Amino acid sequence: MFGIAKLQVLESKINIYEELSKEMLDKLERAVATISDNSNRVAIILERHENRLDEGERTNDAILKLIEKLEEKIDKIDDRVNQLSRFRWITVGVATTAVLIIKSSDFFSVFFPNKNMSLTIPEKSAIVYRQS
Repeated sequence: MFGIAKLQVLESKINIYEELSKEMLDKLERAVATISDNSNRVAIILERHENRLDEGERTNDAILKLIEKLEEKIDKIDDRVNQLSRFRWITVGVATTAVLIIKSSDFFSVFFPNKNMSLTIPEKSAIVYRQS
């Protein structure tokens, strides 16, 4: 009997260990499943984050291209304004020169009479120029 009692005690202890092992295995399986689910969620979040980063980079590239185009247009407009400014000052210079030439011809015609003008001496001995 003494051997059978030990055997029964050993069987009960083995049964207890088997139940504990099954419970621990069940807990480990649930923990692995939970970790797997969380890992999948993290992967999805990382994928979304990467997509947002890629979209942000594309947006930044598009903005930089637009800025470059605007800079080119501003440079073209600046060149055109400079050309118009030069044209304006050249026009003002030409007009001023023309006015000066016209006015100086009137001024110098007194000293240098035209060939078409004849010299007449009136009675009061004043020199008068007349155009013929």
